Amino acid sequence: MMLPLEGIKIVDLSRALAGPYCTAMLADFGAEVIKVESLGSGDPSRNWPPFDADGRSLYYESINRSKRSLTIDFYSDKGREILSRLIREADVLVENFKFGTLSKMGFSENELESLNPDLLLVSINAYGSEGPLRDLPGLDQVIQGASGITSVTGPQGGSGYRVGLPIVDITSGMNGAFAVVTALLGKSRGIQSSRVSTSLLESALGLSVFQGQQALTLDEAPEAQGNSHPSIAPYGAYDTASEPIIVAVSTPKHWSRFTTILGTKEWLSDPRFATGEARSRHRVELDELIKATLCRKKANYWIEMFRESGIPSGPINDYRQAIRSEQAGALGMVQCVPRKDGSEIELIRSPMSIDGKTLCIRNAAPSFGQHSVGILQELGMAPGEIAELHAQGVIGIGLDAEEVLNTLCPATEATPLATIGESL
Repeated sequence: MMLPLEGIKIVDLSRALAGPYCTAMLADFGAEVIKVESLGSGDPSRNWPPFDADGRSLYYESINRSKRSLTIDFYSDKGREILSRLIREADVLVENFKFGTLSKMGFSENELESLNPDLLLVSINAYGSEGPLRDLPGLDQVIQGASGITSVTGPQGGSGYRVGLPIVDITSGMNGAFAVVTALLGKSRGIQSSRVSTSLLESALGLSVFQGQQALTLDEAPEAQGNSHPSIAPYGAYDTASEPIIVAVSTPKHWSRFTTILGTKEWLSDPRFATGEARSRHRVELDELIKATLCRKKANYWIEMFRESGIPSGPINDYRQAIRSEQAGALGMVQCVPRKDGSEIELIRSPMSIDGKTLCIRNAAPSFGQHSVGILQELGMAPGEIAELHAQGVIGIGLDAEEVLNTLCPATEATPLATIGESL
């Protein structure tokens, strides 16, 4: 099917997680994403564990699907000229460098505008573009701490935990992608934007919702609640005679049904539990009573009973169980994607669908410089010119790309083609 972002060309200078997650989402919707990496170092996530049997980083593989790879020396004149030519033809440029880095590379906002007046620049950094911390680097857990997320995560009375997923990076990437499609929609309506930005701190504070509002309005600092909900009770994790389960009782109707299932209808008239506000105030006492009842039977029994009554409930799966679950299978969440070497990798697809159709991953994450030859040819470069740039150390070429180049322009003593190992 035709995808909404087909025909949109994105030059992706981002690395690690927030930026690549942003561009992966845009690629899912059909955008052509050219991942441009530094010849000297590349995206650092290529070297982050865990690795598959062939030494490929699964961290990198998971967020660089459906992209093409070009590697250049950013700091050489010829490398910057190649990047300039790419930018002239692009609709969007995405970067997540430390604030000010792009300008130091010779691509300030004014210089980008002179190259391509219609370009949309997307910036994702740690602390934003204003304020005393704007020049500082920052990673997910650092911002979890600075934003208050750590203070409300973990056991009650504890010193705070990081969220198990890199939620700030992921949310920043999502916000960046949302900003891109919003700006592109505005452009189609005659509203021109030249730059959109977000940051890890802004994204993290944006996640605070009612906890942030509590701090603003009541001047109170919300505390960690462990596996309990800060506003609703009962809502959380409870032990059973087998495995723990999650159950959420959020309405009066659910509360009545819940007590029926547990055989504790007397709780309905207990003033401690008669209203949602009362249950929240007396959650410790209520949880102890619930635990004493749920531990009499196994998890599957309770989950089935709660679900039959319309009460949200479910198991606590590990990721193997979650990804291989019947429901994930019915949704087609896992797609088998071929690699250039003939092997295959299973990847989790985009979480969105259009008209009931899931978004297909077009190709696995590219190897370092895998598409350099094709991309440069699309810029109008002849094979001999590409070979010379490679020999001069201006560009890097992946193994399969090198085969293509050797076919188009056989190597000579004057223009030897290094192996990918030498390129790295």
